[in-house]
Amino acid sequence: MGADEKFSNKAEELKGRAKEAVGDATGNEQWQAEGRAERAKGSLKQAGEKVKDAFKSGK
Repeated sequence: MGADEKFSNKAEELKGRAKEAVGDATGNEQWQAEGRAERAKGSLKQAGEKVKDAFKSGK
């Protein structure tokens, strides 16, 4: 897993947070749902990377 992929996953999470916030502010339920999904997807990918990194480092 390269640094570019880690950055991309974090960016996806942050994009989801922003979209969800805009949805909350405007009452747009579709943006709220899409934002939550993007945020969760990015977080899940990051968690997977942490597990892989832990196995690689032998911790």
